[in-house]
Amino acid sequence: MKNKSLDFRQIEWWMVTITFVCIILFNLISQSSYLRWSGLEGVRSLKNVLVPSVIFASFYIVHMKLVPTYIKNRNVWQLVGFSLLTLTGSLILSVIATVSLNGAVPNVFFLYFGMVLLYASYHLSAFVIKEMLTPPRFQDFSFYNQLRLILAYLFLILFLVLSQRTITNEVALVFFILIVPAILIVIAFNYFLIYRNRQKGKTKRANWFLALLLGIILLIFFIIAADNNEEFIFLIGVMVAAIAALIVIPLSNLVFKKYDSFTGTITTLTTQVNQGNASMDFLRSQINPHFLFNALNTLYASSLMENAEKTSDGIQKLGDMMRFMLHENQMPQIPVSREITYLKNYLDLQMLRFGAQKNLDVDIQINENQCSGNIAPMLIIPFVENAFKHGISSKEKSWIKINLRCIAGSLHLDVVNSVHPEKSKSEQDREESGIGLENVKKRLELTYPEKHELSIVSNDSDFFVHFSIQLQ
Repeated sequence: MKNKSLDFRQIEWWMVTITFVCIILFNLISQSSYLRWSGLEGVRSLKNVLVPSVIFASFYIVHMKLVPTYIKNRNVWQLVGFSLLTLTGSLILSVIATVSLNGAVPNVFFLYFGMVLLYASYHLSAFVIKEMLTPPRFQDFSFYNQLRLILAYLFLILFLVLSQRTITNEVALVFFILIVPAILIVIAFNYFLIYRNRQKGKTKRANWFLALLLGIILLIFFIIAADNNEEFIFLIGVMVAAIAALIVIPLSNLVFKKYDSFTGTITTLTTQVNQGNASMDFLRSQINPHFLFNALNTLYASSLMENAEKTSDGIQKLGDMMRFMLHENQMPQIPVSREITYLKNYLDLQMLRFGAQKNLDVDIQINENQCSGNIAPMLIIPFVENAFKHGISSKEKSWIKINLRCIAGSLHLDVVNSVHPEKSKSEQDREESGIGLENVKKRLELTYPEKHELSIVSNDSDFFVHFSIQLQ
């Protein structure tokens, strides 16, 4: 209500629909009573059913079809042309029905021209208050939404007054001018003074307000009955008070509870989404530069020991990785080919660092022929990094085996590395800066619920990871 404008097209549609249903219903009741007393002469009253049905159909075509089409393509002539065609056809059908049933044709013309003027005036008024009462001129949409609802109801009342000589009888007019506002007042009174107090645990105060509401209803009818010297009017007041206490208030309470439950669910989901986004941002901030300092130190040492060609190649790969982390790593989805390219650059740099180590056996198999689709960035690297972090020892025999392939729209990764529980303190200190697999599990739960598999098995000599994910 505050953050955005209501969907007034749908609200207006339902208001007009309910109004015409009530008009036709009241006319049918009146017609059946007339038929009972006047025989076949009551057929003349059919115009009060046929004409509103035709008008309602034309309103549907213009309001729910032609106007939304105009909003999309901004074709004024198409809107004017089809609207005139619809109104002309509707007017002809209404005139035919009126003439056939011996009705007053001038009243039909008066109704149609007045109806078009009211419809245009309503939209002009709605445009003016939208320009004046919506952000940035106003802080939020609450006042605009309330005023627009009141405006729609006032124009609906004007239409009922306009159509009284043609399709609307006195019962329908009284219903919308007196009964509907009275019901809305009772509902508002219930929500702000009775329902809210019960929700806050102030039951005694709520009961007092309920008694006050019923007392006001009875007092109003008592005054009317005394003024007209008619006791049955007060009995009607007793019935109205009973309807308010036993039907209107319980039904409105049910609606209020459903609304509270609905808004509570939305608030909970919004909170969960915000927490998930915050968790994702935090995890990404941990993942982004997790090994760059080691890589830079390695390149520095390599530049002292080897020729410039190899060093420049390493620097180029590192630059590609940095560009990946600065740009694509901030995106929710990237092509899986870019993730694999990043992995290859990572492996090349790690082999530049550890390739000369004689007690290390590295077997890398990457088959990317069928790898197509998108994936969240930085989901593969942590498993490979974990293997290099924990699977290499400077003193003992070490091995790392990596197998990546794509099958039927899913990516599969198997990583096996040796385990070295007895590492020196300096080696353990260097590994503390890396990220843990728990972070990857959290990312997968947030991003790919029910669309991934992760199996981790370890023993005294091997650490095995099998990871598969459905590509999008």
